[in-house]
Amino acid sequence: MARNADSEARSYLVPVDGSDASLHALGVACDIARRVKGSVRIVHIIEVPRSVALDAALDAEVERGEQILDRAEQVATDHGMEAKGDLIQARQAGHAVVDEAVEGGVDAIVIGVVYHRPLGRFELGRLPSYVLEHATAEQVWLIRYPVEEPSPPPAGAR
Repeated sequence: MARNADSEARSYLVPVDGSDASLHALGVACDIARRVKGSVRIVHIIEVPRSVALDAALDAEVERGEQILDRAEQVATDHGMEAKGDLIQARQAGHAVVDEAVEGGVDAIVIGVVYHRPLGRFELGRLPSYVLEHATAEQVWLIRYPVEEPSPPPAGAR
């Protein structure tokens, strides 16, 4: 479904994992959603290994997920938005994000990406790669978290 070039996304889905990158992406989505009087939905996915029942009680993971969602909801509040967070157990996080986007009918999925260069080459990661390939949402935004510059060596050090 194509939109007019002047229309903007109004509903956003932001997966958070507790990383600074995911919370930064949430802040960006909240700032834009507030400007266009849109909405933001937050999800945290607990990936459940195939050796465990999908609906198994994973108390430690659920507790950590709830803490991440509390922090994410506070980030949204700090950016002037009220955003609801949902905790989801799934086999694969990327698939769960795509399903949640379809179910919620969101306009955009916003993902925070950590700048990661194993072996000197930038790597996107499983979740953003999967979502980019499989999302039916009209827009998928990758927000790369700012790269920290290495600090200069102390004076007199080599």
